[in-house]
Amino acid sequence: MIKNAHNPDALQVALLTMHVEQETVDQICQSASHMPWALVHVNYENYFSTAKPPPLTQRAIDAQACVAVVDFDKDPELALQTAEFLRQSFYHKIAILALSSTTDPDLLLRAMRGGYSEFLAKPFGSDEFTDTLTRLDHRWSATIGRSQNSGKILSFFGAKGGVGTTTLAVHLAMFLVRGFGKKVLLIDNHPQLGHVVLYLGMDGSNHHFYDLVQNVSRLDQDLLRGFIATHPSGLDVLSSPDVYGGVWKTDTDSVERTLEFLSTQYDFVLLDCEASFDDINLAVVALSNWIYLIATPEIGAIRDLSRYVDGLIQNEQATKKLQVVINRYSSHEAVTIEQIEKAVHLPIVIKIANNYSQLVQSINVGKPVASDSKSEFSLQMMKWATALAGATGPTAQEPAKKRFALWK
Repeated sequence: MIKNAHNPDALQVALLTMHVEQETVDQICQSASHMPWALVHVNYENYFSTAKPPPLTQRAIDAQACVAVVDFDKDPELALQTAEFLRQSFYHKIAILALSSTTDPDLLLRAMRGGYSEFLAKPFGSDEFTDTLTRLDHRWSATIGRSQNSGKILSFFGAKGGVGTTTLAVHLAMFLVRGFGKKVLLIDNHPQLGHVVLYLGMDGSNHHFYDLVQNVSRLDQDLLRGFIATHPSGLDVLSSPDVYGGVWKTDTDSVERTLEFLSTQYDFVLLDCEASFDDINLAVVALSNWIYLIATPEIGAIRDLSRYVDGLIQNEQATKKLQVVINRYSSHEAVTIEQIEKAVHLPIVIKIANNYSQLVQSINVGKPVASDSKSEFSLQMMKWATALAGATGPTAQEPAKKRFALWK
């Protein structure tokens, strides 16, 4: 079923039903057909998981959002595996609804932790389902479909600690500001004790990124100005909490809405992230235009890099945005670029020269390397920034046509 397929303004939504009786499937489709969406429906008679993935249609994969209705009662364990697969495949915008008659609080809690956002009571009620779809439409209409003129979101993840992720994020942000006059926001997306402000020689701000996320319901330009700190170069910064052991309550929807707003205020939003892919970081990944995985040419980092790549490439949308960066590279390294590419099954699109001593000095004094420096590190960083600022793609080394050919 495809509805409003020729309306370019309609929100593109995939409706998936899993292990649901045909009579209920018909009722679900009938209710969904009243929404102002370009709707494609796919029905699956069985549960599925990462071990037994279903044949997702390309139209469903390309949809801007997804609603999945899963009969939770027939096999709760397989229903939980189904939710896990759906989150990996559609985590950018998905609502997973459990069709169930259960009242077991432990099972309900497991389901919510497993990715189910709501329970639809049996027998199926059209009014309840329509109310849910209406809430989703309001939320998605406000967050999906950023303007083509909005800024780019770039996320940085280190394969392991100590590979220079923060260093690269800070310098790329500075080069975009100083070299091209771009309006840039650098976010320290560490839950505690991030180093971005230290590398910039700043005190940070009175508030951190998670404070801003918690205030997303009233977020506007005036509120934003009270949260950011500005470097003398003009770079805006949102720091991380500078206390140990703090617990910051947030959710993926608030993170998505915050990043959506920030992307309308800046040319570039860069996030320095910790090396984990929890729900919050998956939300960051989903909204990123480019995802940079950073490693150094040594065995431990390459092993970890390979594992992260294996996890991310399960999602087609993430794969298209994934960029592997090798930092501190020298032609004399024991591990070659060819060996790294073979290990991770992806091309290395950016190589940054080993300039460790100069960078350690710049970090210690809180003064990033100048964009007009003649060092090899600066030249490569400027090439990276030029590719971004010139809207020619994220890589500082290969033209887009060749890069995408390698992805395939």
